[in-house]
Amino acid sequence: MSNKLVSVSLDSLRIGEPLPFPLMDAEGTLLANKGYVIASRSELQSLVGRGVTLYIDVADSEAHHRAYVGMLHDLVRKEKTLGQIAGVQVSRADVDASRNEPDLADGPPDWLDYQVQANSILRDCGSPQFLQRLVRLQKQLRQHSIGNPDGALFALFHLSASEIRMYSATHAMLVSVMCGLAAREVLNWPAEKEQVMCLAALTMNIGMTDLQDKLAQQLTPPTVEQRQQIDQHALRSVALLQKIGVDDAVWLEAVRHHHSVPPGPLSAKTEGQRMARLIQRADMFGARLAPRASRTPTAPAAAMQASYFDENRQVDEAGAALIKAVGIYSPGSFVRLNTDEVAAVIRRGANTTTPRVAVLINREGMPVAEPVIRDTSLRDYRIVASVPHREVKVQLNLQRMLALTTASGSDRA
Repeated sequence: MSNKLVSVSLDSLRIGEPLPFPLMDAEGTLLANKGYVIASRSELQSLVGRGVTLYIDVADSEAHHRAYVGMLHDLVRKEKTLGQIAGVQVSRADVDASRNEPDLADGPPDWLDYQVQANSILRDCGSPQFLQRLVRLQKQLRQHSIGNPDGALFALFHLSASEIRMYSATHAMLVSVMCGLAAREVLNWPAEKEQVMCLAALTMNIGMTDLQDKLAQQLTPPTVEQRQQIDQHALRSVALLQKIGVDDAVWLEAVRHHHSVPPGPLSAKTEGQRMARLIQRADMFGARLAPRASRTPTAPAAAMQASYFDENRQVDEAGAALIKAVGIYSPGSFVRLNTDEVAAVIRRGANTTTPRVAVLINREGMPVAEPVIRDTSLRDYRIVASVPHREVKVQLNLQRMLALTTASGSDRA
């Protein structure tokens, strides 16, 4: 079999709809063109009867995943379990090799799709392709956070503050990207170490994904039973990861201690504990930021400041690294300028308190027709306060705002 082909299961193909990719046999012989409509399940089963395994080119794997996500939506609407979804059949060796695979899909990120991907991955950890999909998601997040870190932060902060139905997945992505930026830009960790920590961040709450989403929408405090699940979730997450084949001791240690590692210098901790401390501070920040049905979120600047100090009210080394990487006023947050304008932070500045912003509400309190870029390092446009998301009654177009996060973005949308 060509090493550029990966197998697909019959159940992952949609009957009666055009194929989003060509289907081939093990030798690469074309069996069905892209766009071909499979008329019936029996047509597929006839191939199995002849002993044929279906393959797609690895370059088409993104198209296959989008088809998979479409099926997921259908099954959710039909109240089917995620375990009924069959996807790409990939060996453990393929999963391990995917860590070093350099090529990912080109083009701008689809953050809403990543949100759906993360949600389905974390809720279906028993899937045989769990590790492969998880590693690929982490690599995509890293790719976009390197290519446009401000855009990645803006999208994830925006989604965290505006969407609670997939809170657990969105929160995990935010923490992973924040930790990755701090490791890469401030702590100068090697890429392999950064990846292990980011994978740990994505899976830190895998033992309570469903509960975390329920709690985000629950009006009452956690019950005794729910509190027990919360208290035990780190150990349960480790057990689940071990069950599906994760044997990286540092990854497991970071997940195990992401709520329990004590304050103090990072140099005095083990490698897994250093990762756990960074995850803990980012986790705390993200949790304070996110809305809950039972509480209002903390303003981003206040949440970031809370991460800056440890339990003894001393400057926390991990928290300080996060603030240096993300900024006190992070992309995706809202601020008030001394002009009395309200703006969205779109790009980090020369220091943690002077980002570039896009004015959304003018000094009369009216939405502007076109967002106007301000440099808050200038005295005339300095920031005077952080503004909670709930107080900004403007409907944001995420793609339009993301265009402003690039250094080459126009001063007007």
